[in-house]
Amino acid sequence: MSNSAPLGGRTLVGFDLETTGVDPYEARIVTASLCTIGEADRNWLADPGIEIPAGSTAVHGITTDHARTHGRAAREVVEEVACSLSDTWQNGDVVVIYNAAYDLRVVTEELVRHGLPPITIGPVLDPLVIWRNAERYRKGKKTLAEAVLRFGVELTAPHESAADATAAILVTEGLAQLVPWRIWTPEEAAQLQQNWNREWADNFAAFLKGKGGDWESVDGSWPLGARRAAT
Repeated sequence: MSNSAPLGGRTLVGFDLETTGVDPYEARIVTASLCTIGEADRNWLADPGIEIPAGSTAVHGITTDHARTHGRAAREVVEEVACSLSDTWQNGDVVVIYNAAYDLRVVTEELVRHGLPPITIGPVLDPLVIWRNAERYRKGKKTLAEAVLRFGVELTAPHESAADATAAILVTEGLAQLVPWRIWTPEEAAQLQQNWNREWADNFAAFLKGKGGDWESVDGSWPLGARRAAT
């Protein structure tokens, strides 16, 4: 497939992680899924090598004991996930990730942590970035849980990586009624989403600054969250 072929002619593959925490620089992968509508899901369960905080377990349901008993070595999982992502892009497919900057930064940091080579990121659609721009004045949060309600998608198991990855694809398909992403080339998709995410981040940072909040921590990098500055 030509690198400039429109996204509408490509297969959408959903990707999602459940991790040990919200900080992408420190979070370890607990579960990962690559899902394609109508095909078997690819799922991984890792022993992250550290305790899974109770707060994270409360979100995704995976305890430290369960991960240690049933999960595979973290390095093996990280390597397989990265290889599967690379293979997906090499096949000419599009990876759909809700809040890509988080998931791709987690993967990147895990690769560094385990001494594995980096991945080359291919076409990505991020329904969070697209929706935030398309309905920027719509009140309320724009979590995946809200997105499935907005676009009439059934989310069978919230915060279960395969269910979330599949829901991200369906939300993206619903977004086609608002944004003509199917006619975009990968280059157009990347540029538009980078611009939209940067605009959102600038506006959010200005809002936080006006409220006396931590505006300097707002990161507008996309599809990969920025590297943490050396201290």
